[in-house]
Amino acid sequence: MAKNRIKRRVQINGVERWVTGNNEQEYANNLLIAMGVGIPQVQQPTAEKHNFREYALKWFECSSKPNVESVTAIAYEQQLNTHILPVLGDMAVEDITIPDVQSVFTMMDKGIKKSTETKKKTRTVLNMILQQAVEEDIIHKNPLKAKSVRVKGEPSKPTPTYTVEQMKYLVNHIDDVEKPMDRMYIAIHALHPLRPEEVWGLKWEDIDIESGAIHIHNTVTHPDRNQPVYKQKTKTDMSVRTLALVPYVKQYLSLGKPGDFVFGGEKPLSYQQVRKMCQRIKKQTAFDESITPSRFRTTVLTDIYDQTKDVTLTSSSAGHTTPAMTFKYYVKGRGTQEMTAQAVTSVYGLQPAM
Repeated sequence: MAKNRIKRRVQINGVERWVTGNNEQEYANNLLIAMGVGIPQVQQPTAEKHNFREYALKWFECSSKPNVESVTAIAYEQQLNTHILPVLGDMAVEDITIPDVQSVFTMMDKGIKKSTETKKKTRTVLNMILQQAVEEDIIHKNPLKAKSVRVKGEPSKPTPTYTVEQMKYLVNHIDDVEKPMDRMYIAIHALHPLRPEEVWGLKWEDIDIESGAIHIHNTVTHPDRNQPVYKQKTKTDMSVRTLALVPYVKQYLSLGKPGDFVFGGEKPLSYQQVRKMCQRIKKQTAFDESITPSRFRTTVLTDIYDQTKDVTLTSSSAGHTTPAMTFKYYVKGRGTQEMTAQAVTSVYGLQPAM
């Protein structure tokens, strides 16, 4: 028996019992318990909560990054670091509420307001993280799926076309461009409905000068605005296509090895190399606007339809599954309101009133 241990015989509800304790405090607690007044307090271990930043980054490294294209992985990481972690990073996954997820999209409008499309991309990433937490029984419901969460932003700004006059000017000043590769670039991209990544992915084996064809089946992207990422695939299955080579372009082609990239040689151009090339072309041609690769595709598709009025031809040359995509995002139209009146007058054989 421990030294100085207290042991006393007491009567509780007519029954004698021994109550012990190592000290007076412990004895008093045990006495209350014996009397039914005190209830033993069993200390339950507290489950440690999950820090959202650690959980989200682990999701990215283990569940997301290994299973998506490198371009997509970079985009997910940018959404995390730019929009999601600054708001939720220090919270516990278990403590995130509906207002918390709503604040992610509210904070995106600080400074320059973001488009609805940009917010939807952020929502996609956040939803995958929270949904995994549901599946792992960390949380019972995904707060992002609440009907009260609103993801609205500015309408996406359409890519503007160059005017016909600007295109004519640029084509007429190709010879002012000093470097052969720069001349070749402006000749190919300004006159064909190609995505920028399709242009950078062109190899010499893809250009058939004899038959006058350009075969599209590879791409090169710059997801982190740095080094190129080459893929032996296009954006969609419909993007694999063959386009007619504009004959005017042939005079600017400097043939290379079949397996070499048309722009870059053994390796495709980096983002910075593309950027500097566009700056050189603008300066040497004295063009009145920046040379923006994405604008050429919109411009050429607009003019193909404007000249042919052929929906199927325009859509197929764009590499789109449906014409709806082509006309929603690319074909802008060159006509004016006056031209609609002229068309009606002509087709119905109307004469102006005297």
